[in-house]
Amino acid sequence: MSAAAVGPTVASVDAIRAHFPSLTRREGPQPVAYLDGPGGTQVPRVVADAMSDYLLHHNANTHWVYPTSVETDALLAAARVTLADFLGATPGEISFGANMTTILFHVARAIGRSLQPGDEIIVTELDHHANVAPWQALAKERGAVLKWLPLDLESYRHEVGALESLLSPRTKVVAIGAASNILGTVSDVTAMVAVAKAAGAITVVDAVHFAPHALVDVKAIGADFVLCSAYKFYGPHIGICYGRHEATAALDLPRLEPAPDYVPECLETGTQNHEGIVGAAAAVDFLAGLAVDGTASRRERLGTVMHALHERGESLLRHLWEGLHAIGGVTVFRPPPGTARTPTVSFHVQGHPSEEVARFLAPLGLYVSNGDFYATTVARRLGLANEGLVRVGCSCYTTASEIARLLDGVRALVQGTA
Repeated sequence: MSAAAVGPTVASVDAIRAHFPSLTRREGPQPVAYLDGPGGTQVPRVVADAMSDYLLHHNANTHWVYPTSVETDALLAAARVTLADFLGATPGEISFGANMTTILFHVARAIGRSLQPGDEIIVTELDHHANVAPWQALAKERGAVLKWLPLDLESYRHEVGALESLLSPRTKVVAIGAASNILGTVSDVTAMVAVAKAAGAITVVDAVHFAPHALVDVKAIGADFVLCSAYKFYGPHIGICYGRHEATAALDLPRLEPAPDYVPECLETGTQNHEGIVGAAAAVDFLAGLAVDGTASRRERLGTVMHALHERGESLLRHLWEGLHAIGGVTVFRPPPGTARTPTVSFHVQGHPSEEVARFLAPLGLYVSNGDFYATTVARRLGLANEGLVRVGCSCYTTASEIARLLDGVRALVQGTA
């Protein structure tokens, strides 16, 4: 059978867009193009409905005997199953928290209780500072040595060999990102985790920017902890943590005496955001539901959807990349299309600070973000700590016409024709 004869495996972009009420918003005559998925995606109606249904019909605290509490326990247990499917984990390795940053500060503090002065922690220059600041604080508190894996400004990547050169018998933690939220770089995190674990280090992976664009397989990655955020993949503002069972059980976690001391709930402090957890599970089911073949397992459907969305994103990325390169005075930062990366692009317009560019585009219905996006070290290395960068990221609902409108907007700014 020819490729042309094979039917679509995933819903069309138009069908996907119909799920998002926010896409009806307009700026004057123009529909709004939400082009900062890396900062947070829009939410489909099914996610909002699931959260509303929980609050209106099942809202309760956990572990009591009356019906809504029992229902809440069941919904949270089901959410662990769903997020385990999303990450390739088991339900007993999934925990939730306010956000990825809060969870990681909690994990880092627990790890820090066993650190000794002179022990070493490795962080990377490519990472969002949510995977840097907790380790900086820990190094200061415990007298540990913080080492930086440098960003290669030729490849805009981290090399495994560079990590190996930093490892020593005193290395206790290696914290790395699966994908850069500012450059779109996808790291060879599996290889880096392998060399870190061979050195005896605890490995922590920030998958916040990676999870919306590829099927995460925590077992293949091999890390002790992998964290992500549901609001980056069409869910509410809530953080998710995969913790390898043995690694989580070994943590010396601060906790309330009556609180659960068993994995995975030992990682969760206080009453959780139940409606957010329900919404995160609904977001995963929304993604899986985009697959045409509804008979496959949820994990299989997620794999099909992520593959198809990656191909669509790659097409949009090339359009964006080539269009920006054709505009004089615009600098686009690597890595280029066709390499391991997400459909996220950051650029700089000569003579125009990033906030000015974003303010110019917003009334045109083009919503982009500006600044350093908490990837502070990258912005410094690029010499743009003050002016910042403009970031554009493609999501499942992004269209080629929206990218064309963005290019027209940037061109109008540069040429002064608006």
